[in-house]
Amino acid sequence: MKSIYILGVLVLVCVSSCVGKDLIVGNSFNTRLLWQQKAEYMGIPFKKRVKEVFFSDPGQQVIRAIIARDVDHTDASATVTAGGVGSTFANLRLKSERGSGLNYIIEIYA
Repeated sequence: MKSIYILGVLVLVCVSSCVGKDLIVGNSFNTRLLWQQKAEYMGIPFKKRVKEVFFSDPGQQVIRAIIARDVDHTDASATVTAGGVGSTFANLRLKSERGSGLNYIIEIYA
């Protein structure tokens, strides 16, 4: 009975992680949060919204992980366009689906 419960929880975790289009690059285990920002744009009918997010660490710490979570679980996408894991800076591009807005929480770990 206990193994069925654990299997059910694992299936729910897998399904819930596949619903949104989150960006997870690197490994945030045993690291510390260096920077966090909320990126929001309101939707415009028939238009895709694009937002560029730039991060540069003045302390020159190396980035270990980047996580961009889609709060609204839409078909928006997030990509790293420059820098990223192994660098001291990161540029991210967030792009919404047509007609909807963006609502992301971006976390960078060092």
